[in-house]
Amino acid sequence: MRLKRAVVATLTLMIVCAGIAWRYAPLGGSAAKMQPSPAIPVSAATAESRNVPVYVEGLGSVQAFNTVTVKARVDGQITQVFFQEGQEVKAGDQLFQIDPRPFQTALQQAQANKEKDEAQLQSAQLDLDRTTKLLAQKFQTRQVYDQQKAMVGQLQASVKADEAQIANARLNLDYALVRAPIDGRTGARQVDLGNLVQTQQNANLVTNTQMRPIFVSFTAPATQLDDIRRNQAKQPLKVIAYAQDGRTELAQGVLTLIDNQVDFTTGTIHLKAQFDNADEPLWPGEFIDARVVLATREDAVTVPEQAVMRGPNGAYVYVLDADDTAHRRDVKIAATQEGLAVASDGLQAGERIVTEGQYRLTEGAKAKVGAPQQAQLGGQAAQ
Repeated sequence: MRLKRAVVATLTLMIVCAGIAWRYAPLGGSAAKMQPSPAIPVSAATAESRNVPVYVEGLGSVQAFNTVTVKARVDGQITQVFFQEGQEVKAGDQLFQIDPRPFQTALQQAQANKEKDEAQLQSAQLDLDRTTKLLAQKFQTRQVYDQQKAMVGQLQASVKADEAQIANARLNLDYALVRAPIDGRTGARQVDLGNLVQTQQNANLVTNTQMRPIFVSFTAPATQLDDIRRNQAKQPLKVIAYAQDGRTELAQGVLTLIDNQVDFTTGTIHLKAQFDNADEPLWPGEFIDARVVLATREDAVTVPEQAVMRGPNGAYVYVLDADDTAHRRDVKIAATQEGLAVASDGLQAGERIVTEGQYRLTEGAKAKVGAPQQAQLGGQAAQ
């Protein structure tokens, strides 16, 4: 009887302990296997097929084709200013008026001297005609004839000198009206109304800068020289000018110069490109990022640059299948530009690629995709 009670008590205690252990023990074993792992939140984009330019990049600055410093060519007081600072002008437009009265007076005096000498020449010519007739009749000596002929020659020279004085006076009068030497934009005015200018002082009045067309001077790695020359021989290469942020396209032009020697101190080649600059997006002295477009990759597969990760075996991405399961895929990246990676192998257009959250993924992991992103090439998409 006592043994039976001991067995019952032991069984009861085991049952109670098992219940307590089951109640408070963590889920494990098969129960844990039945609990699905939570999906990992990610962002995704679609691999796209597009034409991607192949370019050589260099840093440079914008330079004007012509910059003229306007100076006074005659002395005098500035009586009028005909332009506003920063104004666009055409060649020949009036800029400054230097007091013209002294030059008008000099012109009138030169004209009067010419009239006087012409009158004397006319009288001397008539005397010469008469002397010639008298010499033929032997009523006049050869000496008198020669003296009269010399007088006519002197007066003819005087008339020519007067004509030169008149031309010089007219030139000075023309110089008194300072005109724009070229089409362009005026800079800051250096001399104000009422000031006296003198040619000996060599003072600047204003700077006139040609804005259209304009060119960019820049350098590129000398290692790219052969590619540049080879493609330039086929057709003029397009050059795209970007702002210093490297993303804002300013203008498109044409490569016009490949310098005849490499700078061995920097390992670069000097290049120039011409731009129409119709709306004046380029400004002289501005630093820009110049890109020479060598060729175009046709129908290249592109993904956002941030989607590509690097491992011991090279680049790879996570590709999502139809049920948002992530699969690691090795890829070959031909180039990275403008926030895009160009895949030469391993991807096809239309596949979904994880762009954010991929560092938490493993092969076969479930993903929870947020709003899809579209890869943007910006201004580099080939036209």
